[in-house]
Amino acid sequence: MKQTLLIIASALLLLSCNKTAQQATIERDQDFNFGWKFSLDQEGDAFAADLADSSWRTVNVPHDWSAEFEFDSIQGEGCTGYLLGGIGWYRKHFTVDFNPSEKVYVHFDGVYNNSELWINGEKLGEHPYGYSPFYFDITPFLKAEGNVIAVKVDRTRYADSRWYTGSGIYRNVKLVKTNKLHVPIWGTYIQTPKVSKEEATINVSVRVANDFDTDQAFTLTTDIFNSAGVKVATLTHDATAKTGETTIDAETTLSNPELWGIETPTLYKAVTSLSSNGKLVDQYKTTFGIRSIRFDKETGFYLNEENMKIKGVCLHHDAGLVGAAVPKAVWKRRLEQLKETGCNALRISHNPSSEELLELCDEMGFLVQDEFFDEWDFPKDKRKNMKEQSVDYITRGYGEHFHKWNKFDLTNTVLCHRNHPSVFQWSIGNEIEWTYPENAKATGFFGNMDWSGNYFWSQPPIGKEKIREVFLEEQAKENKPYQVGKTAQMLSDWTKELDKARPVVANCILPSASFESGYADALDIVGFSYRQVMYDYARKFYPEKTIMGTENLPQYHEWKAIMERPFVSGTFLWTGFDYLGERNESWPSKATASGLFDLAGFEKPGYHMYRTLWNDEPHVHIYTNNTEVSKYKVDESGAVVAKDGFNWEQALWFWYDVEEHWNYNDNETVIVEVFSNCEEVELFLNNESLGTKKLASFPDHIYKWAVPFKAGTLTAKAVKNNKPVEMSIATASEATKVKITVDKTELTADGYDVAHVTLQLVDSNGNPVKKQEKTITIDVDGAVKALGVDNGFHASVQKYQSNTITTNNGRALLIVQSTLKQGSATITASSEGLETNSTTLSVK
Repeated sequence: MKQTLLIIASALLLLSCNKTAQQATIERDQDFNFGWKFSLDQEGDAFAADLADSSWRTVNVPHDWSAEFEFDSIQGEGCTGYLLGGIGWYRKHFTVDFNPSEKVYVHFDGVYNNSELWINGEKLGEHPYGYSPFYFDITPFLKAEGNVIAVKVDRTRYADSRWYTGSGIYRNVKLVKTNKLHVPIWGTYIQTPKVSKEEATINVSVRVANDFDTDQAFTLTTDIFNSAGVKVATLTHDATAKTGETTIDAETTLSNPELWGIETPTLYKAVTSLSSNGKLVDQYKTTFGIRSIRFDKETGFYLNEENMKIKGVCLHHDAGLVGAAVPKAVWKRRLEQLKETGCNALRISHNPSSEELLELCDEMGFLVQDEFFDEWDFPKDKRKNMKEQSVDYITRGYGEHFHKWNKFDLTNTVLCHRNHPSVFQWSIGNEIEWTYPENAKATGFFGNMDWSGNYFWSQPPIGKEKIREVFLEEQAKENKPYQVGKTAQMLSDWTKELDKARPVVANCILPSASFESGYADALDIVGFSYRQVMYDYARKFYPEKTIMGTENLPQYHEWKAIMERPFVSGTFLWTGFDYLGERNESWPSKATASGLFDLAGFEKPGYHMYRTLWNDEPHVHIYTNNTEVSKYKVDESGAVVAKDGFNWEQALWFWYDVEEHWNYNDNETVIVEVFSNCEEVELFLNNESLGTKKLASFPDHIYKWAVPFKAGTLTAKAVKNNKPVEMSIATASEATKVKITVDKTELTADGYDVAHVTLQLVDSNGNPVKKQEKTITIDVDGAVKALGVDNGFHASVQKYQSNTITTNNGRALLIVQSTLKQGSATITASSEGLETNSTTLSVK
């Protein structure tokens, strides 16, 4: 039974002594990540309660077994990064204290994929999708002691995605214990429908589950605390719940609220307490933010009524050497790097986010587009994208399960994520149009003998009426049971049944067809995938629609097009970081190198370009190359000009080759490129000025000089907003040592905290050596464990789980993680012919 009750209450401004710590508390959630048994070699099933598993490997989750493999050019597939899968079994032995008035659940934030679960030999169920959260009630199967949960993960379809997925229990697991009278998992929903600096309305909806056989009288109290831990409001209601669920809706008003925003991501906490017969029986904590979002078809996006551009990047869920099992501290470092770029938004591509990543976005001030699916009614070709061109076992993906599981997975995702203030859009799909052939045919771009343009840079060769006519004709010919517009509307409706506070969007690769197919009709915002040429087309023919870029090239011309059009809300660049996979038949390239940062998080040209576009702090960065390799040449007048065939206005995903060193032959002409947001830059070689140039002289936003090489130091200097900035690169000699740099010297002994250890070759003067590569041997000793090594290069196929690494651009990355042991750890780096170096970490 579901019963809805309404409370209207006023905010109570209480004294600062009313802290969370003084309230009675119940901790429902138990960390369930440690001490799992794991096997990839099990023959047959391994769910029996009495199965002998003492010889199995002990692991902690999150865990991605594929990232532990060698890269495999023979059996591996480029679409998933040349890393294999298999069948993995996880088993965990545990005891939980509970009484007949309590319930126990096991909650998984993500298991990739095709998982089946048992407890004490009894089947709990299955969960095919690798990205949506799920849980099971295990109460009926529990024993007083000696319980065992078994999870089978079937990743034998190891080419089931267009990008690297990982394998295993790769996100967090927790055990949840409640009273039979309780707030269900994901049982609160907090909205802020009216927000201003002076006042905010807060709606709190709480589901109360009564799993007793009799009616239960209870008192429901929700205390709201601000960021300082001060109680600012209390909502209380007495009710009686019949068996089943009751929903209680409450409303309160806060004066002078602290708003959640990009620069000030202030968070509140709602503590919902259930009491029965004068005893606290359950407590549920919800973190939320007070903020407003609005999209205007004329002027774009507003956060708290401040008009701003969405400066976003797309992120896949892997993070280089850790694979898909990404520690929270690794995500935090990556978000800090994006923040430094000026980025304010993430698109989680092309699947629901992890809970931990959303928590960080809440805390650090990132907007998030949470995406549900990459496939709908029909599968994509995992190797070649677009519609499926070949069918084999290893490429069977979520398309096999979509029709049975789509509503379940969408519902779980929205319920789990809808209280996060960072989430501001729900994306129902990515480039779905390819899998419905009538879309491509209707655009007039494909199979049209009368047209010879370029799809990327041309508007449709036929009018919108003709597009609709062809679409309907082709749809009738296809005579398939599913239509893109109807499926889009279904998914949109389901989303809005659960959350009307956020717009529904999709990433449309063929928007001219989507406007006529019914797809765009299901969307609040039409996202364009690589179709900046269509912005003005949409404005002219579909002025009632709100549009933005949802997948764009990491090039200056993309941002220029958006800044010139107030009606385009912003962009999500493809991508923030390089990612494993989407490299069909490209060995040894295992990763797609479209990121602003590489696999190890080292900066790339796209980072420096977008830092000059998105961040107002003064910035300069120098890149070089000889005229043979450079995309530029020196013309007869001495000016630096583009070589034939290179057009910056049509640059695609991958940046052309540039170097960060100053090591060339004497008097060799070197093209020097300076990325800066300063109006003028002066270049110096060995303290001698080579002239001052103006940014306005360079339409592509890159300063350029042609410099005859002389050994020494090249320096770029500039001033912005009265703040001077400069950057130098120096001629390096042979490497003599490995310089070790860590992002933190003290770790928490919690088994989660990590340190990023950068290994950089340097010469005797301490100059970075970026034109020489060495193999480094790493020794890690003490209270940490090594998670892996990488040099960041997309075509490096060195195993991540190793104690040796060959550098790229003279550098590499090691990530270490704390254990539960306190103490110290020593990291030593050695290489033949180089001085050995070490550093020490403290683990407390």
